[in-house]
Order: sequence, then structure tokens, then C-alpha cells
Amino acid sequence: MKTRMKLLTAGILTGLVLFLGACSSTKVTSSWKEPETSLQKDQKIMVLGLVNDREGRLRGQMEKEMVLALKKQGYQAVSAYDEFGPKAFRGLKEEQALNKLRKGDIDKVLTIVMLDKSKEKSYVPGNNFYGPFGGPYYGRWWGYYNWMYGRVYDPGYYTTNTRYFLESNLYSISDKQLLYSIQTETFDPASAERMAVVYTNKVVADMTRQQLIGRN
Repeated sequence: MKTRMKLLTAGILTGLVLFLGACSSTKVTSSWKEPETSLQKDQKIMVLGLVNDREGRLRGQMEKEMVLALKKQGYQAVSAYDEFGPKAFRGLKEEQALNKLRKGDIDKVLTIVMLDKSKEKSYVPGNNFYGPFGGPYYGRWWGYYNWMYGRVYDPGYYTTNTRYFLESNLYSISDKQLLYSIQTETFDPASAERMAVVYTNKVVADMTRQQLIGRN
């Protein structure tokens, strides 16, 4: 009986860990870098979030976390929001925007764009576990009653999961060229803050792997 209980408990804990790990995750779906390109630490990088106004908090968190991460790696990084405000480039023509960046001594621009956001509704069944006769819940009446009560009366429910599809591009201001691009998919982030941290870590790790930035 004790051995059976230990096995059941271990199985429940393992399933819980896997479930929690699957609840929120970010993965890189593709990335590209211009060959022989690397960032120099004397260059100033501006992080610019392009996120729907309804996700304004997420934009701020994304810019903040990316700036902090790049600074930690020894690069000069600034937030577009902090430098120029929320609508700094709205209504400007290309040369007007570029001149504004040059006046701010910006060498590179790293965009963070929300390409898409989708919701999926799925059904989670109730407590419908079937165990063999003689299992741990058969030993005492109360344990058996509580287990079966939950199985009989605990209905399933619907849950909504959200997927975010993000893309970051790095551009050179001097020659207007794309130097680096990465696309990611994030599943059910716990919060805007957590999503920004995990996304930033993925991007910086990929930049390092691609030798766009050096290892700190």
C-alpha cells in the first residue's frame, strides 16, 4: 500500500511539474543574421516597441527589459519611449525620423513588434481517473467517498490560452540595412513583466549564439 501511494504521489508531482512548465513558454521559431555582422559596444542602440495601444504596458516592459539586458552585456542601449516619448515618430517621413535618430546619436534600432495575438479555447475534463480495485482510496470509507465524490460531481471546464507572436529586427541607421531578425512564439505568459523577461532572455541568447553580440 505504501509503495503504491509513493508511486501515485510521484506521478502526480511529475505531472504537475510538466503541466506548469507547459503553461507558459517562449520559443524561437526562426532567426537570421547578416553574415560577418556584430554589434560594437561604442554604438548606441535604441529599442523601439511597436505594440497595440491596448498592450501599452507590455511595450514599456519589453523596451525596459531589453535595454537592461543589453546594458548588462556592455552595450549602450536606450528606450525609444524614454528618449522620444510614445508618439515620437508618428506622422514623420523617413528622412525626418532618421534625422531625429541621428541627432540622438542613435546608430542602431532594435524593433520589438507584436505580429499577432490569438486565443484558443480548450476543454479540461473533470476528475475522471480510473484506478484498479485495491488502490489507495479503497482502504477506508471516507477516503473512498471523497475520491468518488470528486470524480462524480466535479465537472470539466473550459480554459482560454493566449499565444503571442513577436518579431525583433535590428537595423543600421547609417545604411538603412537589416542586420538581424528573430521571430518567437509565447504561450500563456503569466504577466507582461514575465513575458518581457523571458522574451528578452531568448533574444539575447540567440544574439549571442549568432555572434551578433559577445559573451559577457
